[in-house]
Amino acid sequence: MLELIQITNDPALARRCDALGGFRLFVDLERLGKAERQAGRNTFISTHTLDDVGRVKQALRHARLMVRVNPLHEGTAAELDAVLAQQPDCVMLPVFRNADELRTFAGLVAQRVPIVALLETAGALASLDDWIGTPGLEEVYVGLNDLHLSLGQRFMFEPLADGTVERVARAAHAHSLGFGFGGIARPGEGLLPGRDVLAEHLRLRSRAVILSRTFHRDGADTVFEQEVAALREAEHELAHRSATEMQADAVRIAARIREIAGGLARPA
Repeated sequence: MLELIQITNDPALARRCDALGGFRLFVDLERLGKAERQAGRNTFISTHTLDDVGRVKQALRHARLMVRVNPLHEGTAAELDAVLAQQPDCVMLPVFRNADELRTFAGLVAQRVPIVALLETAGALASLDDWIGTPGLEEVYVGLNDLHLSLGQRFMFEPLADGTVERVARAAHAHSLGFGFGGIARPGEGLLPGRDVLAEHLRLRSRAVILSRTFHRDGADTVFEQEVAALREAEHELAHRSATEMQADAVRIAARIREIAGGLARPA
């Protein structure tokens, strides 16, 4: 079963996710440079704080808690000490560009918790083989939003259509690492429907995906649980495809991604 990642600093929502099972909670402390990188785009800029790490952690009984810290900077050691004092289960490093940055970060973590490497720059992609064996690394997560911009592409799912995500998946699997990518909308929604994104997660043997904000769009208390159930039903159906059906879906989805990208302007 795919691990669903929910970004939140709300202990009440964290408890609901925990009760559903199959979730990882995600407190996001990344600030440095993010607003500048994603200026003019409808993307999530977190307002989470260090205190939220402990608050969410206390709400959990089964689910793991991941914390995204800032990109490597002169205050990383102190930031890590403060975060790890709140007892998260793993930490995520964003916006690294080469093996040296990830290795430096791993040295500061010093095996206290596992590391998730957020691959979201062209440099990190180009140096994949140099850092994939970093001690302490548990998972490689491909951040499609920033990665497609770094690669000069039009649509966030283009790295899925051109083989980039598959290349990363193969490298992660070869090193017995976890692997995940992107975000996912409700099964029937999105320029590329969530069901198609889910189909590719299963084909590439992904272990994790971040839920998009569409899962919380409606105000009714039960909508979130209903939409997660619908996603799980789609996951069950897609898991029973034949190899031929899976490959046919991959070809169709790649063609659709290229079609969408062709109708979009290149980023400035």
